[in-house]
Amino acid sequence: METTFYQELTTISLSGELLSDATCEKLLTASEIELLPLLNAAYQVRKTYFQNEVQLHILNNAQNGYCPEDCHYCAQASSATTDIEAYPLKPDAEILAEAERAYQSGAYRYCIVMSGRGPSPKRVSHLAKLIRTVKARYPIEVCLSAGLIDVDAAGILKEAGLDRLNHNLNTSEAHYPKICSTHSYQDRMDTLQAAQRVGLACCSGVIVGMGEETVDLIRVAKELRHLEVASLPVNFFLPISGTRLAEMPTLTPDYCLRVLCLYRFLNPRAEIRVAAGREHHFRSMEVMALYPANSMFIDGYLNAEGSTASRTLQMIRDAGFTIQTNGDDVEHLKRRETEKRDVLLKELKVLRPRMES
Repeated sequence: METTFYQELTTISLSGELLSDATCEKLLTASEIELLPLLNAAYQVRKTYFQNEVQLHILNNAQNGYCPEDCHYCAQASSATTDIEAYPLKPDAEILAEAERAYQSGAYRYCIVMSGRGPSPKRVSHLAKLIRTVKARYPIEVCLSAGLIDVDAAGILKEAGLDRLNHNLNTSEAHYPKICSTHSYQDRMDTLQAAQRVGLACCSGVIVGMGEETVDLIRVAKELRHLEVASLPVNFFLPISGTRLAEMPTLTPDYCLRVLCLYRFLNPRAEIRVAAGREHHFRSMEVMALYPANSMFIDGYLNAEGSTASRTLQMIRDAGFTIQTNGDDVEHLKRRETEKRDVLLKELKVLRPRMES
């Protein structure tokens, strides 16, 4: 593919225009489109709006299990047989202690996630009080994922100081009935629109690898563009035993990176987060995700483990990126990143394996 093709992708994105569906399809599937020039084109867009900074997020799985919904990808779903430790909403002291740890770890945003269909009015008031306390104690942004909410609940959370409400679209409207039957795609859209009606910024993204077609990924990306979401997590499906989608086709690092590039071109101003599954699917090419994406989680996800914080911090620095924090003192982060490791010497049985026989 000619150099001008990749340059045009950057130009179209920065001008605020949309790529055609045909071009989007080519980016995901055409072998003549080379990955490295594509990553560089996406990086030019990312750099324009976010320079070389990376935002770090920490998830707090504040309530695990006890969910009546049957989202086929989720270990907490009512239909899942995954052996997880279910627990009700954590005590306030525990949630606040995790907020402190998130701040001290260098996280830019603390994400409180609850299972369930949606919070009751009493639960909304409780969450509002928690959000006020976190915001009063620590200079950290707070994102909440609490299921389906209406305008009244959104207004209470906005007034409490919530920075963002998370509610992922996950897949296209056409594909949605294949991954959930207890609520609809429109239910999720209603929640995002309720948040936007009260001026609450939205975080909403996608899960790649749930049996969807490329056209589904393109439709979600353009829907999120239309919604003008502030934050867009791109998750890559983790095949967890016991969920109804445990057996799905394997995603390749090449394909995952192309998806990130596509979402960057279509959502140039959004904070794009390479989210769940990056360690599993990107493998040795994980660091390349930072060229289209400008944020990631540290210390794992809801029920699945991820890379350690120290490894993620080191990867970011090694690639020449900087960490965006809410605090002024990041020296403790630098110390964590540059800890030296001893070089391990081979033992004789490794050097001369035939001596063992």
